[in-house]
Amino acid sequence: MLHPELLRRLCQTRDWLREDAEPRPSVSEVARRAGIAPHHFIRLFRAVFGETPHRYRSLARIERAKELLIVTGQSVTDVCMAVGFSSLGSFSSLFTRRVGLSPSAWQRKHRPAGGRLRAMPPELIPGCLKLRASIPAKKAIPKKPAERRPAELAAIPT
Repeated sequence: MLHPELLRRLCQTRDWLREDAEPRPSVSEVARRAGIAPHHFIRLFRAVFGETPHRYRSLARIERAKELLIVTGQSVTDVCMAVGFSSLGSFSSLFTRRVGLSPSAWQRKHRPAGGRLRAMPPELIPGCLKLRASIPAKKAIPKKPAERRPAELAAIPT
């Protein structure tokens, strides 16, 4: 079990890694700011958040890019630079691996034909945030009888 102060510092470093500030601090700098040795920091961060600090930062940048591609009228290149990538190729490659669509395909799929959105569509907002903001979730489609698992079928009276 982690000491509450150590957990607080790890949460604070997670926020620093997510920041859009320039220049972006290295993982070693963030660890130093938290008062934790870099290798120990990486191990603790992964244990608490399930990702290494580097991967967490990359995923946060991709999430920010997804939002910018939909909400703003910016080009893929502008979004690439805005989230801190210096190479359009590496940005597009990482985006495609993480999201399953290229940045331009993502933009075409989710941005209305008229241009920009004022906010993210509700279906693209993570469930945990929907709960906090009381955004109604999409109605669940009931399972058809053929889709039931064997344990469910055994519980149905015949």
